[in-house]
Amino acid sequence: MDLTLPEETEQLRAVVRDFAEREIAPHAEAWDRDHHFPVDVVRAMGDLGLFGIPFPERFGGSDGDFISLCVAIEELGRVDQSMAITLEAGVGLGANPIFQFGTDEQRERWLPDLCSGRALAGFGLTEPDAGSDAGGTRTRALLDEAAGEWVINGEKAFITNSGSDITSVVTVTARTDSPGSDRPEISAIVVPAGTPGFEVQPPYRKMGWHASDTHGLTFQDCRVPAENLLGAQGRGFANFLSILDEGRVAIAALAVGVIQCCLDESVRYAQERNAFGKAIGTYQAVAFKCADLAVMADTARALTYKAAWLKDQGRPFKREAAVAKLYATEAAVTATREATQIFGGYGFMDETPVARQYRDAKILEIGEGTSEIQRLVIARDLGLPVA
Repeated sequence: MDLTLPEETEQLRAVVRDFAEREIAPHAEAWDRDHHFPVDVVRAMGDLGLFGIPFPERFGGSDGDFISLCVAIEELGRVDQSMAITLEAGVGLGANPIFQFGTDEQRERWLPDLCSGRALAGFGLTEPDAGSDAGGTRTRALLDEAAGEWVINGEKAFITNSGSDITSVVTVTARTDSPGSDRPEISAIVVPAGTPGFEVQPPYRKMGWHASDTHGLTFQDCRVPAENLLGAQGRGFANFLSILDEGRVAIAALAVGVIQCCLDESVRYAQERNAFGKAIGTYQAVAFKCADLAVMADTARALTYKAAWLKDQGRPFKREAAVAKLYATEAAVTATREATQIFGGYGFMDETPVARQYRDAKILEIGEGTSEIQRLVIARDLGLPVA
């Protein structure tokens, strides 16, 4: 068993780490403070090829593997979760559904800009009354056969990359069954930005991820061409569940970056900070916390890379994705709390990276499937008849 990543993957890590430390780290605190979404940096990430890592060259991608994408997300997460989630959602939730389920025409139309970072796409699944119960979608799309258009009405909540200056499309799930039907049918439809009847709500006031673009969306008699149906009619929910398996591994990779940041910052501070006449790292109370952070980082990384490797091998990875996301995200929340404790009063100040990571980390246990949903997936895989 060889756990060594290929040389080209480690080279990618070095390139992304250098970019993150030069172009993101010096500005992350200001972006967080000002709630600023740095479009120019997102485009620079595109120029670096990050948005095209797992896609074919004919769409502007680099034919890379999934584990390389996870490594890139991990390295961004070390310095700023907002930019890491912008990449994760832009690839996994924005471009990937179009690549996986789109027609050749849909791929040719939208993927080149998404792979290059010239544009972003959103994934409209969650609704105000349908979060973990994503099958409870209330948004409806009725086909106007005479006009050859879908007419969409409803709303979506907490949608990443949905209202930025470079957002080009949002794929939404909607009920497409006939009114009064006893067989709910959920389909996916691509809605271009700026379509009449498609309104992006003001950005949320969030606890964290302040430099990430997140909005609620409303659709009122929003009309798009019938050919904007993504995948087969009625398969939207099932298709997006398969997309979420990949997304959960990518979120776990982001969490690995967070834990590594907490470890690095804590060790550095424990060596520099003096109390009672010597460095605080000489005290077991601090040293053992750092040791625990190291264990969390190694364990989360191993689980995440295993799930990503299984995906790249074309093998089932649903359970492994749930395990990786559950452990890594809960460990990330713990790691940020422990790092803040090591920093003491300074850890409570917004200008320290651990304070920002602390605020940002909680959503990792919620987005793309809550910890409770991951436990449900794992329990069912164990054969337990849990509802």
